[in-house]
Amino acid sequence: MEPNYKLSRRQKTRLVTRYLHGCWGYFAAGLICACLSMALNALTPQIIRLTVDSILGEKAPALPGFLLEWLSWEALRQQPLRALWLAAASVLAVAVLRGLCSFGQRLELAKGSETYVKAIRDDLYQHIQRLTFAWHKAHPTGDIIQRCTSDVDVIRSFVCNQMIEVVRTVFLIVLYLCIMFSMNIKLSLIACVFIPIVGISSGVFYAKISVRFKDADEAEGALTTCAQENLTGVRVVRAFGREKYEEEKFGEKNHFFSSLWIKLGKLLSVYWASGTLLTSLQVMVIILFGIMETVQGKMTLGDFMAFIAYNEALSWPVRSLGRVLSEMSKAGVSMDRVGYILHSQEEQDLPDAVEPVSGDIVFDHVTFGYEGQEVLKDLTFTIREGETFAILGGTGSGKSTLVHLLDRLYDLKDDQGAITIGGVDIRRMKRESLRKKIGLVLQEPFLFSQTIGENICATQPAADRTEMRRAASIACVDDAISAFPDGYETIVGERGVTLSGGQKQRVAIARMLMQRAPVMIFDDSLSAVDAETDAKIRTALREELNRATVILVSHRITTLMQADRILVLDDGRLSDLGAHQELISRPGIYKEIYDIQMRSDDRALIMEGGEA
Repeated sequence: MEPNYKLSRRQKTRLVTRYLHGCWGYFAAGLICACLSMALNALTPQIIRLTVDSILGEKAPALPGFLLEWLSWEALRQQPLRALWLAAASVLAVAVLRGLCSFGQRLELAKGSETYVKAIRDDLYQHIQRLTFAWHKAHPTGDIIQRCTSDVDVIRSFVCNQMIEVVRTVFLIVLYLCIMFSMNIKLSLIACVFIPIVGISSGVFYAKISVRFKDADEAEGALTTCAQENLTGVRVVRAFGREKYEEEKFGEKNHFFSSLWIKLGKLLSVYWASGTLLTSLQVMVIILFGIMETVQGKMTLGDFMAFIAYNEALSWPVRSLGRVLSEMSKAGVSMDRVGYILHSQEEQDLPDAVEPVSGDIVFDHVTFGYEGQEVLKDLTFTIREGETFAILGGTGSGKSTLVHLLDRLYDLKDDQGAITIGGVDIRRMKRESLRKKIGLVLQEPFLFSQTIGENICATQPAADRTEMRRAASIACVDDAISAFPDGYETIVGERGVTLSGGQKQRVAIARMLMQRAPVMIFDDSLSAVDAETDAKIRTALREELNRATVILVSHRITTLMQADRILVLDDGRLSDLGAHQELISRPGIYKEIYDIQMRSDDRALIMEGGEA
């Protein structure tokens, strides 16, 4: 992933607001309930003030005339006990109303929160599906998952909690300060002195926490990737006795991740400790000056008690405003990380892209490489429609790259030659339609954690059981599947771990046959199958696919020798091209490999070895 990728402020604003469609009503209702709850909370100190000064004391109540008349205040003052019960009932009524508002706030915000985060996840997943194959190859799966889970949750918390908290806090500060200034201007000014101090200290910590949280977030992605790779490759770990090495590797990353969070925790501890000190200092100063004001007769006891209550209620929101600012630093980092995925370039068709056509496949002076290193070098050849075309070459000679280019997993640049089908450049064809026309079985096929039947029918979900079993029979895997207790309903496990390598390859072949594509590619997809089963599959395929264009990629001569023509690659260049009999009749790489593999002792090993 790009370590220094950052969104602009405008891009972050767009990222936050683009998913609010359908959530505004929930958030507005939750915010209204929150404000009503705070307004009701402000009534309690006023009830206490009225009780102390006007029920227990002699001060005339500062209440509207209609309310005094409704309460029959003069008569009520003659019954102090009834007045106290009425005050207590008022506090209880306010508490009940606050509880209802709090319930409404949490319910509406929960609805808005889940609606919002669902929209983000849906968009992320859909976008990732359309990113280029090269992008996926360049980015660790664990880090992508971490960005789509942990970072999305941080953004959700920012929008659904912190932004709402900011609005609530600002509303509360304005409301309470207005009430406090109406009660005592001097004490209110003293209380206001501490607000900018808390804000400035929060800003300083905000900058430091942002950097440290980014480091911790990236370390978490590396840790997730490490765990994901280990769990995915558990059989390799067991087979080569790498448990100790994997434990140490995970331990190092885990220690580094923990140390970053400890450092972040120390910084947050300093922040919260300093905030507690400032809050305590403010309360102490307010109490000191308030006592002086009360003793001098400038405030009544009820005013003083109410003012202290408002000040206490005000101190936590002011302090939490700093916490929200520090949490925003996390959200900013997470927005950068999620934004990197959302702003990555998707696969795109040309505006005038056409549907694929049938015909000969032509590689015309194709040159291609990865990261500046050439893999294919000026390749020119033709695969005739309906023929079986084989490709032979050593490791790294470019066999799989040819297949990936034909399926447009990678695209050629203008100066790298062209690949055409029926005379039409595949870059001018719609990707999705082209890939539906090309069936592909890889050397290491991927199976979903579903039943065997669901995996075979992945390309044709509506296919009937007869068609599914026919494809499995052609791939010589029907008998093996039927031998399982649950047959085609057998769950293959994650990445097909329940099946052997040969069984996975044959299930993948059956899945590709269900696609009924006019071009079928077997990229070394019989490498884990014994030679006898290999021959049976090839015989069945020739009978079934006599009209399809078949491309075989393999290192095994017995797999390729029945092809109409065979392309021999050597270091990304065309070394030879012709039918089997032609190639063994002249010196070259093909004849050398043929002589090695067809020696009587090696041939016996080939016929006896492999995995069924």
